[in-house]
Amino acid sequence: MIKIIMHGCNGHMGQMISGLVKEDPEAEIVAGIDICDNRQNDYPVFTDIRACHVEADAVIDFASPKAEEALLDYCVERKLPVVVCTTGLSEEQIQKVKDTSEKVAVLRSANMSLGVNTLLKLLKEAAKVFAPAGFDMEIVEKHHKYKVDAPSGTALAMADSLNEALDNAYVYKYDRSQERKARGAKEIGISAVRGGNIVGEHDVIFAGTDEVVTFSHTAYSKAVFGKGAIQAAKFLAGKAPGLYDMSDVING
Repeated sequence: MIKIIMHGCNGHMGQMISGLVKEDPEAEIVAGIDICDNRQNDYPVFTDIRACHVEADAVIDFASPKAEEALLDYCVERKLPVVVCTTGLSEEQIQKVKDTSEKVAVLRSANMSLGVNTLLKLLKEAAKVFAPAGFDMEIVEKHHKYKVDAPSGTALAMADSLNEALDNAYVYKYDRSQERKARGAKEIGISAVRGGNIVGEHDVIFAGTDEVVTFSHTAYSKAVFGKGAIQAAKFLAGKAPGLYDMSDVING
């Protein structure tokens, strides 16, 4: 039984993960951290992280970037592995995540979905086959109208997977409206769509002469990210200090 502290327990993802863990015989949330103590939970909730002394095996972090430094300091002090799912971290905070990983196990990924991370692995193999054969590579991502960053971190992770497989020889093209010229051979195009309540759709297109191959991933709810975070916490418990990602979870 993996004992988890849920950082950001009263937010949307914190509550979703709490519900998922209730149905998981291998995991238990033993405490929550949140500045708002306005919900009924099956575990004690602390508005001040320093007041939480509950024994645990790992922390899942789905909170505000404003709380990241205090969380990382807390995990170092208590020698707790942490799954960092909070997005929008500054460069300084990302560096602190890396520094923290030298003292405790830290897992951070652009997307917590097991499906997306398996796809990232497959894309590397596909790129090695299609790119040398002259196929062009394009990524189209779609999200809800409230998502403020574009392209998505997942789209960039997909582009990075393609590029890493090809010795980082490609450049990313985000906008073609200002140019009137043919597509470059060493480009990976990335396009963003925003509208409605789309949870997340990503298409990676390999366009060749007379044939097109498309890899697609669709998230129908944010539960896929919560399930991935729980699997990551199970993986991380007991691990040595280091910076891990979801590929480590998939590869076992």
